[in-house]
Amino acid sequence: MLHLPASAARSREIVELMPALRKFAYRFTSNENDADDLVQEVLKRAIEHLDQYSAGTSMKSWMFTIMRNLYATRYKAAKRESCGLISDVALQDVPVAASQDWKMRAIDVNTALLRLSSNEREALMLVSAGVSYIEAAHSGGCEIGTIKSRVSRARHHLADLLGDASVGEATAAS
Repeated sequence: MLHLPASAARSREIVELMPALRKFAYRFTSNENDADDLVQEVLKRAIEHLDQYSAGTSMKSWMFTIMRNLYATRYKAAKRESCGLISDVALQDVPVAASQDWKMRAIDVNTALLRLSSNEREALMLVSAGVSYIEAAHSGGCEIGTIKSRVSRARHHLADLLGDASVGEATAAS
């Protein structure tokens, strides 16, 4: 039987513990890359402080203790640190659209509606409120074809006033 120097035997024992260390680290981190980083740091510290290892004690327990303490220290530090730089916030998606855009669009639409003729505005408002063309024609005292024509002209005129070609194209298709 070959007798290795104590440091070589300990080094071999450390290498043999690597799979168990990886599994233990993964239980802490739930991420393979973070687990590998943690194992690497534990190995570095264990080798640097091998002189503090007491012969006759469990190498596995000693290294698992190093890992647990290292993880706890990192975890506490991460809780104290900020999440990132202020500039990183600009890279994040906005979860809710800015309400100012909708308010400004509503003001533009109201202004454009006021610029329509009263017949066009009335016809468009009735139909957009869900009133049928027949009921709108009856309310306006005119034929159904007249209401349809007023609504169509109102949509196109409104699209022109808002400078929205896509609305004009969409209304042309309906």
